[in-house]
Parts: sequence; C-alpha cells; structure tokens
Amino acid sequence: MLRNINQPLLCNGTRLAVKKLMNNVIEAKIIKGKYKGEDVLIPRIPMFPTDLPFDFRRLQFPVRLAFVITINKSQGQSLKICGINLEFPCFAHGRIRNYTSRVREWENHHIYTLQKKRQKI
Repeated sequence: MLRNINQPLLCNGTRLAVKKLMNNVIEAKIIKGKYKGEDVLIPRIPMFPTDLPFDFRRLQFPVRLAFVITINKSQGQSLKICGINLEFPCFAHGRIRNYTSRVREWENHHIYTLQKKRQKI
C-alpha cells in the first residue's frame, strides 16, 4: 500500500495479497500486522504527480506490485535485487548458499529478520 486510505486498517506500508482485480476496485487480504486476515476493498484514487513540469491528474490504485518465488524455483536464475524473509526458520542444508548465489552484489540483498537488521551470511 502506498497511501493512507482508511487508517489504521489501510495505511502506507500495509502488505496485501490480491484476491480479485476489477476495473475500479481491488479485493485483497491483509497479510501482516494487527488486521492480518481481514478482507479489504481498495479503490482507484486520483494521483497528482509532482515530478513533472506540467500538472495532470490520473486515477490509479495506490499499490506497488511485488513478486515472490521460492528458493527451489530460483535455481539457475540471476536477479538484480533479491530479498529474503528469515522471520521463521526455513532452510534445509545448502539452501542459504542457493539464495546468496542469485545476486552478485551484497548491496542488492535485502534480509528481513525479527530484529529487522541487515545481517551478513
């Protein structure tokens, strides 16, 4: 979520899983936080870009697209940027090496842990 629409339910940064896409509304389920599991409707809202030399308005959904892939499915791929969620123990022997070999530069690895710190592997 990129905008505060219905605080505290739909705030900037809320993680959602899309259930259904329609022309003017997205039906989604909240997947993190206090309201985890609740279904919400997200309308298209007017956006006014500020980084252009002229003014205009457009209707769009205030969401950012993100993709998820399992470590097994990522074998053989090269990625520019990669993140991993270590909130729960998830690695069998040798899996962490598979994750770290997908992206060449350490600056492009993003690791989420319960401590919310970047940790070296």
